[in-house]
Amino acid sequence: MLQNIDPVYFTTPVAVMLISFIPVIYLFRKRKLSTRIMFYAFIAYFSAIALKTVVQELTLNYVQHMMNTYLLGFYYGVQTSIFEVGIAYLVVNHYRENVNYEDALGYGLSLGMWENGVLIAIPLLLDYTVYYIMIPRSQELYSILIKEAPSLFLPVSLALQIVGFSILERVSSMLLHISWGYLTVLAALTGRKVYVIYGMAIGFTDFLVPFEEILGLAAFETIVFIMAASAFAFTYYISLKNKKQGRESNL
Repeated sequence: MLQNIDPVYFTTPVAVMLISFIPVIYLFRKRKLSTRIMFYAFIAYFSAIALKTVVQELTLNYVQHMMNTYLLGFYYGVQTSIFEVGIAYLVVNHYRENVNYEDALGYGLSLGMWENGVLIAIPLLLDYTVYYIMIPRSQELYSILIKEAPSLFLPVSLALQIVGFSILERVSSMLLHISWGYLTVLAALTGRKVYVIYGMAIGFTDFLVPFEEILGLAAFETIVFIMAASAFAFTYYISLKNKKQGRESNL
């Protein structure tokens, strides 16, 4: 009988869906988030992803062939800063007459939800479900996965480590999206472009992406989480500062 993937792997997409959707549902039920803001975030996020996909299709192979990890990190960091943060600002700035300060948190959460909950967790859950059902029935599928995704067949003790760091990665992503989403709303409503620069600096965290193999999974995810938590703390500080000035409600 063919070895199947361990059910523990289902923990990742389920946990990420909970992390992504529950805060959004909570704000929506509290009437602190509207479908309009979620739609603006949808436009911003998927426009950015479409542009990143086109750019990487045209240029990624060339950059990778240069065999320079720092250049590759710069390549990823700049794209996230310009496309994800920049477009998040352009969209909310375009619709700023329909946006207020209380929408800032919901906008950031919605950006994170579209990436982590919709683009990553749901397809991953579907993939794992198909694998779990079909592997016992398909030698071909098993052969493909054991070659291309051998980590899916690790002992449960090792699988749990991967699951834990995978969830931590998505938590970091949520914190980053909340931070730059919040700051782009502030930039649009206050006219202070410095908040966009702050957001772009946060987006540049993707500079670290090509260093995962060098640092190792544990160190990489820990560093990214520390940076994400620091970005969130910084954004919270900006929120309190603006609250004192009577401009907005805090995070």
